[in-house]
Amino acid sequence: MNRRGNCIIGQSGGPTAAINASLSGVLQGILENDLYSNVYGMVNGIEGLLQGKYLDLSAKFQTKEELDRLTHTPSMYLGSCRFKLPTCEHSEVVYRDLFRFFEAHNIKTVFYIGGNDSMDTVLKLSDYAKAHHYDVNVIGIPKTIDNDLPITDHTPGFGSAAKFVATSLLEIAHDTYIYNIPSVTIVEIMGRNAGWLTAAAALARNSYSMAPDLIYLPEAVFDKERFIEDVKAIKEKRKNVIIAVSEGIKDSEGQYISASTSAVDSFGHKQLCGVGKTLENLLKAELGCKVRSIELNVLQRAGGHIASLTDLEEAVMIGKTAATLGAQGETAKMICYKRLQNSPYQVETFAYDIHSIANGEKTVPLEWINETQNDVTSDLIDYLMPLIQGEVSLSFTSGIPNYCNIDHLFTPGYFKEHK
Repeated sequence: MNRRGNCIIGQSGGPTAAINASLSGVLQGILENDLYSNVYGMVNGIEGLLQGKYLDLSAKFQTKEELDRLTHTPSMYLGSCRFKLPTCEHSEVVYRDLFRFFEAHNIKTVFYIGGNDSMDTVLKLSDYAKAHHYDVNVIGIPKTIDNDLPITDHTPGFGSAAKFVATSLLEIAHDTYIYNIPSVTIVEIMGRNAGWLTAAAALARNSYSMAPDLIYLPEAVFDKERFIEDVKAIKEKRKNVIIAVSEGIKDSEGQYISASTSAVDSFGHKQLCGVGKTLENLLKAELGCKVRSIELNVLQRAGGHIASLTDLEEAVMIGKTAATLGAQGETAKMICYKRLQNSPYQVETFAYDIHSIANGEKTVPLEWINETQNDVTSDLIDYLMPLIQGEVSLSFTSGIPNYCNIDHLFTPGYFKEHK
């Protein structure tokens, strides 16, 4: 069944180096198979669409060169939002406005690319369409550097962020080892409740460097006294200690080590701040050596210059799958990866019911954390290693990567001028 009509694509949540590759994959699948008459793009996700902000993507991306540039452009070409779609019971007017737009533009399929909260949007839109008999299907395409969406083996964007983290840890080691001065370096890595990205720091280890010497994930209870003893034990063996720690580590009562006492984001998540600095101050009081903390912060999210080729190729593949299934009338599904084997590495894509995914969370299995809870096991290394393989080939202008023009995201009056 070919849906024809038109479709619309949105992006939401935090940026990655691969989310535009998924957008490119959807566009490639549509163009190659003539699946829809026209393709629109929400600007700033559902929130932007409610404000009347959208693009005609069919007019902007018509050649392989344009789509390749989009594939290699980090972050969101369409912009993002942190908008929590209310329930229909609390604000049906929002749904009426959205579906009025879909009807007016002959939208047959909505593709939404994002993480946990974005899949909640997919769930709510698809349920509303079904309950009110709208001929609109909704497909979720995963995205998150946190790698914490259920069902799928991994998420687009995670492999590139993992490659960035591992590369950064190796370069920090090179920076640290040059001085004949005892030191402790704490590297704070993103991950609220899932430690996948922090675990990827272990991929930095090689024949001459064991950094990071210690790894702490939020899945394991963090004990400050045991932490101090762990560091002292490494210091007895090595002059320099390098530690990878997740921003979301918690104590035995489940309290974030670094949590603010009051600040929360728009989704009600407690804002985390300064676990690296907290541990730095703790160790300074205990150790007679130099201690510093480094927060990778937003740098790990959209490092297009060090993206994983495997990640980008799979993101294009998952986008193409979404385009095909959307045209066939599938709805209320998220497209997932299934790992067939590690060596040689091979995956395939499949669709899964969004009701079993939205508002769920996948964390690192405890059996993949060592017994002393300060490192990861070889099974986790085997899982991670294939995801960071391959290097991208970027085009450059004046020595800087030649990414897609995104002036529609920040030019005042852009949408009034381009109506």
